[in-house]
Amino acid sequence: MSDLFSSAGLETEAPRPLADRLRPQTLDEVVGQDHVLGPTGPLGRMLAQGRLSSLILWGPPGVGKTTIARLLAEKAGLEFDAISAVFSGVADLKKAFDRARARRQAGRGTLLFVDEIHRFNRAQQDGFLPVAEEGIITLVGATTENPSFELNAALLSRCQVMVLKRLDAEALEKLLKRAEAEEGTTLPLTEEAREGLIAMADGDGRYMLNLAEELIALEPEAPLDLKDLSSVLQKRAPVYDKDREEHYNLISALHKSVRGSDPDAALYWLARMLSAGEDPLYLARRIVRMANEEIGLADPGAVHAALAAKDVYEFLGSPEGDLALAQAVVHIACAPKSNAVYTAWKSALRTAKGTGSLMPPAHILNAPTKLMKEVGYGKGYEYDHDVEGGVSGQNYFPTEMGKPPTFYDPKPQGREAALLERLERFRAVRAERARRGD
Repeated sequence: MSDLFSSAGLETEAPRPLADRLRPQTLDEVVGQDHVLGPTGPLGRMLAQGRLSSLILWGPPGVGKTTIARLLAEKAGLEFDAISAVFSGVADLKKAFDRARARRQAGRGTLLFVDEIHRFNRAQQDGFLPVAEEGIITLVGATTENPSFELNAALLSRCQVMVLKRLDAEALEKLLKRAEAEEGTTLPLTEEAREGLIAMADGDGRYMLNLAEELIALEPEAPLDLKDLSSVLQKRAPVYDKDREEHYNLISALHKSVRGSDPDAALYWLARMLSAGEDPLYLARRIVRMANEEIGLADPGAVHAALAAKDVYEFLGSPEGDLALAQAVVHIACAPKSNAVYTAWKSALRTAKGTGSLMPPAHILNAPTKLMKEVGYGKGYEYDHDVEGGVSGQNYFPTEMGKPPTFYDPKPQGREAALLERLERFRAVRAERARRGD
């Protein structure tokens, strides 16, 4: 029996990466895919009935597609033959088909595993049809791309599509424990750093095991915290320092004067910087930034005033254009302040990075193909315009996140006061719907 790794020299005598040593030996050892492999899952039922049809395994990297295919061959009593669409062409396919025919004549079946099957063109995909229909091979293709768009309809009609999930935190934790048992040690991480390592993996078990192997090899004197983990596993760009402390001191003073709603101090620091020869367009860019960060939707006109000042300066130049910058500074210094959008954006970024590649809930996914409808895309979606009040209250976050987080918290001043009132109504509708559980 061959697989994708024997050709690379990853045999028993050769050094093997941790991820390969921990490759599951039975389907029961595969983590995170119980919805497919469990007793009630489609593959579990299929194997219990003693049959195995051609399949497409669709899922992100590092969730076990190759391993599942190999174990399916063992479970079904088939010879495992593997090719990769990245490195194979028509000649390789013909050789694989010939090997399968020879096995069939000898009374043995073949599971042909095709990694990255979406990379084969339409004509090459058609080549699988006759050998699959005749039973010469049981085809198992693996893809990270949506089969609806990347595979021929004729091929899809002959294969069942199994959707594999990105590994969740629980599954990744199981892999970490197996890695520690295999290496006979504990990962040198604090609890927070361990959670950070799982977040870095972003659902990819192979990648996480590679990181774990790197950490074990470090043998630090003390467990690494989250900051240490980031410095060890991520290359940070070097800090670029212009060595112009006065420049940064004065722009900080201007920014904080605006934030503190002191137009006089803001004008003073603006004048100091212009008098010292600071690039006026640099100041224009910073004023636009202040309007976004410090005022936001409390006065949506502030950013337009800042952009207008930049346009005026570019049109008039100094010294006449300097007055436009001064006018913008006074506008934003006197405007009602809110950093609600700025804070919400930072919080949303942190959450997005922490949750990785979670899928949107199925009911808000478009379903332009029959396959996508069959796997639940768009099921139960309510068109908000048709609902009384215009807000259905449905959940729009990934279901794995649990209770939807709140990022944007408008301030009760300026234009945001009205937004706050509206959002409170909308959030009440969502909360009531969540309470009912529908």
